[in-house]
Amino acid sequence: MNYTLSHIPERTTKPRQYGLTMVMDKGLSIRQVEDFLSTSAEYTDFVKLGWATSFVTPNLKEKLRIYKEAGVPVYFGGTLFEAFVVRNQFDDYRRLLDQYELEYAEVSDGSVEMKPDDKCEYIRQLATQVTVLSEVGSKDEAKIIPPYKWIQLMKAELEAGAWKVIGEAREGGTVGLFRSSGEVRQGLVEEILTQVPFESIIWEAPQKEQQVWFVKLLGANVNLGNISPTEMIPLETIRLGLRGDTFSHFLNGHGPMH
Repeated sequence: MNYTLSHIPERTTKPRQYGLTMVMDKGLSIRQVEDFLSTSAEYTDFVKLGWATSFVTPNLKEKLRIYKEAGVPVYFGGTLFEAFVVRNQFDDYRRLLDQYELEYAEVSDGSVEMKPDDKCEYIRQLATQVTVLSEVGSKDEAKIIPPYKWIQLMKAELEAGAWKVIGEAREGGTVGLFRSSGEVRQGLVEEILTQVPFESIIWEAPQKEQQVWFVKLLGANVNLGNISPTEMIPLETIRLGLRGDTFSHFLNGHGPMH
């Protein structure tokens, strides 16, 4: 930090087990990646190349190299995994991860119908090769999954070998954990947290109001995902109580400091 302030919540440091931030790269150029890393590398735990954008991204190898040199792991969006699986190309997908020397992979079923047991089997197999993040929730806003089912799926996928489970919100923050207005399904989140440790969940929260809500509920070290590259520095100020939305939250011992 550039100067000293008291009553700043303690942040975990990289490589961290929680307090994670996952950034969504939807097609940044090489120069944009360099600019982004120059300000935000120390706050960024992973970059996800959104859905299947890696298929059409020019200079993909160079882009991955730049992230790697900055110490920021990259993984391909879960939709790409689904695109391979639905075409019976799972083995090709595994080779692809090796080819690009990726250390993480996302397993999801937001766009295809997949039996929970089959999904867990994919997680088990991939977990022998990479660190797996598995996403729970549908991209279909008409498909409302009841809380007990979220809990069941999250527990099963963690047991199958996922390092973290991700709560689905899409890149817009309008499905899954959220209503179409972007409002948090509060009862759902609170119920999940009675059964699944907060350290194990990455909440997709692309909108500022969503980020604020989670920081107020779970403190500076909540795991958040699908953050826009331009929102990384603003998010860090929200986590530290240095933006109007969370300004008084960590003062005078109020609010969770973990």
